[in-house]
Amino acid sequence: MHLPDGFLDTKTWVAMDVAATAVAAVAVRRASKNLEEKQVPMMGIMAAFIFAAQMLNFPVLGGTSGHLLGGVLAAILLGPWAAALVMIAVFIVQALFFQDGGLLALGANVFNMGLIGTIGGYCLYRFIRLLVRGDKGILAGAGIAAWTTVVLGSVATAFELAVSGTTPLKVVLPAMTAVHVVIGLGEAVITVMIITFILRVRRDLIPGAEE
Repeated sequence: MHLPDGFLDTKTWVAMDVAATAVAAVAVRRASKNLEEKQVPMMGIMAAFIFAAQMLNFPVLGGTSGHLLGGVLAAILLGPWAAALVMIAVFIVQALFFQDGGLLALGANVFNMGLIGTIGGYCLYRFIRLLVRGDKGILAGAGIAAWTTVVLGSVATAFELAVSGTTPLKVVLPAMTAVHVVIGLGEAVITVMIITFILRVRRDLIPGAEE
């Protein structure tokens, strides 16, 4: 889902860069107010883990592949604003040093794969936890939010490509969503497995899990 440079027209990548920058500024302010001291090293650990995990691809239908995005996982452990900063840092390093995603398209990639997962995914996760109590709510929220945000990220990418005139929406939307519906299942399974393990060994790392 990483967009390289040249796939988005000027108005689109500029708009996405501005939007991502604005959200990043809000995230910095909110995280600085709400971040606990013990979460600071956790941010570094999560950034390293997500960066490494995104290097590992799993095969999907039709010769395509997917990898863990990790936005929902980071948001559950760190909160949405600190998690957003972690994801932004990961995508900046990928773009600057590994040419994984374009520099001009960085805002779009941050929004599609980072902000939708951390902020949007966390809201969905919390909503599901209100409906389902206990560990079942945590796991159901994590899995559903992980799958949903992957699909929503692919939809956002499709619309950006269509608005840019790169590919017609009727072609790119079904193509992107069909693949990412499957990739999202992998994201959900991996996220739930990791959260299950954490609940068993360090449930105090998940806010509200000890209630």
